[in-house]
Amino acid sequence: MSFREAIEFVTSSASEIGRSVDAIFWALTAICGFMVLLLSVLILYFCIRYRRGSQADRTLSDVSQTPIEIAWVAIPLLIFLGLFVWAGVVFFHMSRPPDDALEIHVVGKQWMWKIQHPDGRREINELHLPVGRPVVLLMISQDVIHSFYVPAFRTKQDVLPGRYSRSWFVPTKTGVYHLFCAEYCGTEHSRMVGKVHVLEPAEYSGWLAREAETKSVVATGKRLFLSRGCAGCHVAGGPIRSPLLEGIFRKPVALANGTTVIADEAYLRDSILLPNQHVVAGYDPVMPTFQGQLAEEEVLQLVAYLKSLTIEPQQSP
Repeated sequence: MSFREAIEFVTSSASEIGRSVDAIFWALTAICGFMVLLLSVLILYFCIRYRRGSQADRTLSDVSQTPIEIAWVAIPLLIFLGLFVWAGVVFFHMSRPPDDALEIHVVGKQWMWKIQHPDGRREINELHLPVGRPVVLLMISQDVIHSFYVPAFRTKQDVLPGRYSRSWFVPTKTGVYHLFCAEYCGTEHSRMVGKVHVLEPAEYSGWLAREAETKSVVATGKRLFLSRGCAGCHVAGGPIRSPLLEGIFRKPVALANGTTVIADEAYLRDSILLPNQHVVAGYDPVMPTFQGQLAEEEVLQLVAYLKSLTIEPQQSP
């Protein structure tokens, strides 16, 4: 990597959130740099002015120093509290993806990134995205802790086993960008790298069309739902009294222990793999576990299908 490429690697931002992250970083760098320069100049000045043998006046001043002491405590405090609030606003923005974001599934595995698009297209260590469209990555690890890191997007998110994590951004520049695992994950960690390809919308559509025809993630999840026997219980009038799943996503669910949870992706995953952990109020804990029977990609597909279920409007007589 040349010096020019290294500078561009550090300073170039290719996502909407990257601008906010860079603004905070450079503001903090400028403030700290100014303070370092100011203190260095003052130290040098006082070292010269009050050196041994100088004729500088060393008599104690009777002027109160309290206002100065209050100022040098209060001003930095206000500045850094302002930075804290600024960074907090950006952090909360980074934590709340828009509802219309393109959801892509990512599974980390020693030592590769397995990626699946909504239409079923799969990639390994490569990610194709349309420019200008919000993208949310729903991620989980198959083995150990990984970290999905795209420097140009100013995004780095730990990817944990047994737990979903999210990262979202809006690509703003077309091009090819580096993808790394930023968490040491084993002997081949340094080879867990890839590329993010940001394309114009038409080019992205063309890329999807060039790939082999596949079933969408939701369609694959529905097939799993049927083949694994889930539909035998979770339907109205089924042989076993079970909670209905239509419209459950993001809704509160009352549990048998008296608490209430929101049916997010984590709840849906736990209900598939650890059904006795969240028993719905009014139902018996009779659902079998699918722990060890489904790969992480299959669980993501089932979750995607459950999220797609909506309550059908009743037909008027």
